Amino acid sequence: MRIEAAATYPATADEVARMLADPEFVRRRDAAAGALSSTAETEGDPAGAFVVRSTRSLPTDDVPQVARRFVGDTLELRQVDTWEAPGPDGARAGSMTLEVSGAPVRLSARLSLTPAGEGQATEAVQGDLVASVPLVGGKLEKAAEPAVQAAIRSEERVGREWLAGR
Repeated sequence: MRIEAAATYPATADEVARMLADPEFVRRRDAAAGALSSTAETEGDPAGAFVVRSTRSLPTDDVPQVARRFVGDTLELRQVDTWEAPGPDGARAGSMTLEVSGAPVRLSARLSLTPAGEGQATEAVQGDLVASVPLVGGKLEKAAEPAVQAAIRSEERVGREWLAGR
């Protein structure tokens, strides 16, 4: 299932990159999405190329029964965001992988962070959500898609709050 979303922030691409690389921001993002626990670590420097690895545990209360039998009472998500160094215009490209531990569900996406006018930047996500389960894979993908979109919207809200406080 195709996933596409974009968020525009009231900050430069450099400021947004620093936010995305900050482990404290990642933990706040995860907490706002309902995570029971969260970890984050960053390798590299947001002035250049960097990688953010995070894990979060989420309750499955809102997960349809067809999916709950694969994951149990909680979901453990592992996410890796890899960002390239910025180009001359401040834009950068990246990639994201998001996997559900113990379930054959994976989101692979291209990321971009581009200047969007005076003091603004847009982060875009374009990828594919795949559930590799015979007969019910499509149902799992459809069940997961609203949660993925909600997490992206939540990240945008938390990001705007984060940037306003800086």
